[in-house]
Amino acid sequence: MLDGTTVVHDLQRLRDEGHLSDALLRNAVKQINKSDPRFDWVGVYLFNEEKNELWLHNYVGAPTEHAKIPVGTGVCGTAVAEKANQIVNDVTEAENYLACNPDVRSEMVVLIRAGDQIFGQIDIDSSDEAAFTEDDEKEISAIGDKLAEQIAAERR
Repeated sequence: MLDGTTVVHDLQRLRDEGHLSDALLRNAVKQINKSDPRFDWVGVYLFNEEKNELWLHNYVGAPTEHAKIPVGTGVCGTAVAEKANQIVNDVTEAENYLACNPDVRSEMVVLIRAGDQIFGQIDIDSSDEAAFTEDDEKEISAIGDKLAEQIAAERR
């Protein structure tokens, strides 16, 4: 089971050592992926405000053809458009689902943001239906908040 506090502490250690957001994002993706066997694909998309789309930063799992996702498209794009995390218990019932792997049954998207400013998102797929809980969302949100802190600091 994912322990968001441990990941947040590791991310803070990396910040303290002078690492930039690129390293923190990669570290977070790897730690989230290995933390729970329900998590089959874990990736980070960064929000390109100018183009109004999400760009795949890095991921662990099967390759995806969705390297760029327009805001409002798919579960990822919907999260940004609605400024809200998304948990889809059964992707086969989601009209806006962008299929990239036929084995995926559920998806969770948690925004990386500071206040109203969205920097990106953490996207997690599972081959289990209804794989994600509110506790998972809470743990991933804490990680997203720490990542947002770093990204915001770099953009000042």
